[in-house]
Amino acid sequence: MAERNILAYFHAPEQAEGAAMKLRALRAIDVSVDRFGRYEGTGLRSVMNPYAGDFGSLGSLTQAAHVSTPDEGILIAADPAASGMSDGGGGGVTGLDVILAAVVDESIYEQALRVIDGAGGQV
Repeated sequence: MAERNILAYFHAPEQAEGAAMKLRALRAIDVSVDRFGRYEGTGLRSVMNPYAGDFGSLGSLTQAAHVSTPDEGILIAADPAASGMSDGGGGGVTGLDVILAAVVDESIYEQALRVIDGAGGQV
């Protein structure tokens, strides 16, 4: 039997995990959920006071970026989102930073797409 690949984007990990559970119940061959961002890194691991704390750059503080050089930190801090004033502009899709990747049998492909759509995902 043929296999089909699906990449779907969600607003929240809970939505993607719910869809993943249903896809596994449908006997999907492989399903994974992950979060991604514009910059490398996993973000701050603890709460800190930016006035007293020691942080490398505005990019690491606001963008959850791993900043390896001062120049990189300056460039990331220049992003409009670093100010906290960005609305995502440009009319693009924003806030879809959770990805579900699945491999399903072709016989359940359409049903899998309906499961993802019902969970709030976008393919």
